[in-house]
Amino acid sequence: MAGGDLTSALLKRVSRSFYISLAVLPSAIRPTIGLAYLLARAADTIADTRLIDRRARITHLEALGAEMTGTEHRRLAGIIAAAGYRSMPAERQSLERLPDCLAAYRALPPEDQDRVRAVIETIIEGMTQDLRLFPGEDEGKLAALETYQDLDRYTYLVAGCVGEFWTDVHVAHRPRLRHWNLEKMTALGIRFGKALQLTNVLRDIPRDLRQGRCYLPRQDLALLGLEPKDLLVPRSGPALRPLLVDLLNVALDHYEAGWQYTFAIPKRETRMRLACAWPLLIGLRTLDLLAQAPNWLDPATVLKVPRIRVYGMMAQSVATVWSTRALARKARQLRERIRL
Repeated sequence: MAGGDLTSALLKRVSRSFYISLAVLPSAIRPTIGLAYLLARAADTIADTRLIDRRARITHLEALGAEMTGTEHRRLAGIIAAAGYRSMPAERQSLERLPDCLAAYRALPPEDQDRVRAVIETIIEGMTQDLRLFPGEDEGKLAALETYQDLDRYTYLVAGCVGEFWTDVHVAHRPRLRHWNLEKMTALGIRFGKALQLTNVLRDIPRDLRQGRCYLPRQDLALLGLEPKDLLVPRSGPALRPLLVDLLNVALDHYEAGWQYTFAIPKRETRMRLACAWPLLIGLRTLDLLAQAPNWLDPATVLKVPRIRVYGMMAQSVATVWSTRALARKARQLRERIRL
């Protein structure tokens, strides 16, 4: 199966939301970005396989990284064996099709192989760091990041690097982008990725805490008289809110960088504009839900943009994506909705 056909078929099964964004991209870009996503998804499946101990998961992640620099599938059998521990068919398939994904990766032009390998190695670094930092699987062994710098580094390793990769791939393959200041656009792309990941961190606080992970920095919690274990009690929500508002503002500033990135895309690169605008629109809607939530620490709080609203935003953006003024107006409206 050709690389493009493989990524399309697999992405329909493992991530319908990302498949929509991938499908709108120019055909020259899809195989490289799609394969990177599938390899990252396989790494995520390995990292989250809770019935395998953490040391083994780190070994499997390192093996996946090694496979991308080798020529033989010497360690794939051990990685794929982890699929048996996953109950979701899509997650099993993301591992079972690893040989096909790696074959398609090796068929890419050498420059694109280098780009994919670099971003996957960075993501794997973030995942292995996560597995080492958070020793447990539940609230009984709750651990926390120490500083805001640690949180910022984490958002780079698992998402900011994707903005860097995305920029490099597009500039290499889209002649209209060759006038870009690569250093400036890469920096904006990194912040774009950080915006989306910080949104995930803020949205998933209750779930992560109950899985032994606190991404809110311990030093910042201490300034509010809180410890990570205090966050397991929803009534700590009001005391935590100043830190949540600070981080939400950081996320909003990153979104501004993401919009600057999108506005810099030539208007004739409509597909790329759409693929960037959609996650920004959805992410800002999610931040709006967060800002309005009476208590972010309550695990019963649902902070997900309804599918019908997502499709509505996407449909509306198709008609306005060529207009920087229209996109800027929509971004401003969404930001103004967010009451901190």
